[in-house]
Amino acid sequence: MEGLATMTVREVLYMYSIAREAYERFISVGGNPEQAQNAVALLVWLDQGTISAIHHVPGLETSAVAIVAEEANAVLECLRYPVPVLPPIPLISTLCMQGGVYIKPGFFAFHQDLVVRGVAHFLDGAGKLVFSDRLNVLLKRYETGLVGNPPELMAPYSPLPVLVPEDCRSMFITFSKDMHLHREEIFDYFREKWGDCVVRVLMEKTTGGNMPMYGRIIFKTEAVVKLVLNGERLVKISIDHREMWMRKYLPRPTNVTA
Repeated sequence: MEGLATMTVREVLYMYSIAREAYERFISVGGNPEQAQNAVALLVWLDQGTISAIHHVPGLETSAVAIVAEEANAVLECLRYPVPVLPPIPLISTLCMQGGVYIKPGFFAFHQDLVVRGVAHFLDGAGKLVFSDRLNVLLKRYETGLVGNPPELMAPYSPLPVLVPEDCRSMFITFSKDMHLHREEIFDYFREKWGDCVVRVLMEKTTGGNMPMYGRIIFKTEAVVKLVLNGERLVKISIDHREMWMRKYLPRPTNVTA
C-alpha cells in the first residue's frame, strides 16, 4: 500500500469503493457494524494477486452475502482460540477459486499472525476512511454536484496509523478463582499467535501472597482490540486450560472540580 502515500482521501475512497459496497451489503443483511468491518478487512487482505473474492460481494444474492459475512467472522473468531479449528468456508473458497486459487480453512490458521497483521493494518489505515459514513456521504454529495471540492476529501492521505491513547487500545481482563495467569503467559500467548501486538500487560497489585484477579492488556493498535472482540461485548480466551475474560477497557470517570 505504499502508493497510498501519494493519494488524496477522495482517491483512497475511490480505490476502495468495492470494499465500501461490500460493507454496506453486510450491514444490509443485519450485520453488526464491527463484525462487518472486520469481515471486509479480511476480504481486502485476501484481495492479493489473482484472488478477488471481495469484488463479487456487491453482486451476490442477499442470502449469499449473509453467508460470506458468517464465514468471514467464523474465521476471525477462531483465530483467538488456543488451537484454531476453522469451520468450512465453501462460499469464500468458491469466490476465491474464480481467481484460480483454492483457499482452505487451514490456510488462515497456519498464517494467523499474517492475517491479524494484515487485517489490523487495513482497519487502522484506509479502513478508517472506508467505514466513515460522514466521508462517504460527503463523497456522494461531491459526485452529485451538491458541493465543490471539499477540503476534507482533497486532503492528502497519510497511510501511517494514528497513535490513539492507550485507553482506546486496552482491554480489561479477569480470571476465575484459582485459575489466574501470569503476565508473561498472556504476553506470550498473543505474541506466539498474533505476533508483536502487545505493548504491556498490567496486573492487579495484591498483598499477602494473593494472586491477581484482574488486569489490563495494552495493545499496539486499536484494531487488535476490535479483532479480539469481533463485535462482542465480552469474550473468553483459554490459555493452558485456564480461562481469561476480556472486554474493552473503560477508564473510571474522574471527578474534576474547579
